[in-house]
Amino acid sequence: MTVPMNKRFRGFLPVVVDVETGGFNEQTDALLQIAAVMIDRDEDGRLVLGETHSCHVNPFEGANMDPASMEINGIIPDHPLRMAVDEKQALPMIFKPIREALKRYECKRAILVGHNANFDLKFINAAAQRSGIKRNPFHPFSTFDTVSLAGLLYGQTVLARACDVAGLGWDSREAHSAIYDAEMTAKLFCTIVNSVPFQPAPAS
Repeated sequence: MTVPMNKRFRGFLPVVVDVETGGFNEQTDALLQIAAVMIDRDEDGRLVLGETHSCHVNPFEGANMDPASMEINGIIPDHPLRMAVDEKQALPMIFKPIREALKRYECKRAILVGHNANFDLKFINAAAQRSGIKRNPFHPFSTFDTVSLAGLLYGQTVLARACDVAGLGWDSREAHSAIYDAEMTAKLFCTIVNSVPFQPAPAS
């Protein structure tokens, strides 16, 4: 049975997000890169990856960038080839295609999918608040977390290990890029959801 997208997740549209940051505190640490992967459906009703939207972000004024975090993500904030934009420009670039997808699928709101999803959502929400953006398409606190889903299905909570067990592979050289991590998380999410039979609630 093919279920419309707006019925599959109670009216929510899953969008996979990964952010690269200058630390773990969304209030004080820099947001440096955002990637969002749209989730579509194929002709058989299976979830598939849609377009990826991404941008590099300039640290907000006074933002902290912890050396340990910067060593992991490898980002050089002032590198001229980053072509980074301020948060106030970056978020609308990410939010616009999400709003278009919400209309296309007749969903009421996006729900963020991520690996440790609360981390990504907190940084998105904090940046939106700093930028004065009131029309944030994401649910303010609900998420789908592939840590929990992969732990349940595969017994693995680390993204690389979960992807390996799911047969998706993992390239450690590409890891800690928002685009790569978001796309691999999206593949993992689709693989998990497609493997589980959908049991809709009986009509009232």
